Amino acid sequence: MHYRPSFYTPGPPVATFSIVGYDPENSDLGIAVQSKFFAVGAVVPWAEAGVGAIATQSWANTTYGPEGLKLLKIGLTAQQTLDHLIKADSGRESRQVGIVDANGTVANYTGEKCNGWAGAISGKHYTAQGNILTGEDVVNSMGNAFDEAEGELADKLLVALFAGQEKGGDKRGQQSAALLVVRKNGGYSGFNDRYIDIRVDDAEKPIEELHRLLDIHKKFYQR
Repeated sequence: MHYRPSFYTPGPPVATFSIVGYDPENSDLGIAVQSKFFAVGAVVPWAEAGVGAIATQSWANTTYGPEGLKLLKIGLTAQQTLDHLIKADSGRESRQVGIVDANGTVANYTGEKCNGWAGAISGKHYTAQGNILTGEDVVNSMGNAFDEAEGELADKLLVALFAGQEKGGDKRGQQSAALLVVRKNGGYSGFNDRYIDIRVDDAEKPIEELHRLLDIHKKFYQR
């Protein structure tokens, strides 16, 4: 497999923090992400119901999304999928990725050339990762918040995002955020699996705006 075309030109690093999670109650899979980066939701989150969810960031290789989902779909675990992706990528040392599979098992990777602070933490049914953060407390707080939160997966992911920001988040500041949750036939009129797909591309306080939009989504779609 080839993941980087010959005409590849690196853009700015998707310095960000994200959490990828799974809900064993209803098999929801999803990602929440925030970054000092324009339209982070167009780059980082990838998910398919009954298959898995992937966050690709730092000097993001966006092929990790569709290629990773293909590997998960044929039965590879989160860790096996991650191993395949990074082995085939010559730019792996600048990548960061978090994966959860349809069974809720997780894997993450932070390349040695990711800008500091960079790292990840994983727990039961989630992995939280980030780069160019104010410190390790960001991902630790996200994990603790996810473990303690109640409600649907979307609520737990958003609570974790707020917790990461409260510890400093992306040390460059805030700009965009996104929340993607997939559920089989959970999209509009049951025609797709995009149960929740909300993006804030450019805002002073994107996580707060994401929260506002999620509340609207619940009132509009979950009546």
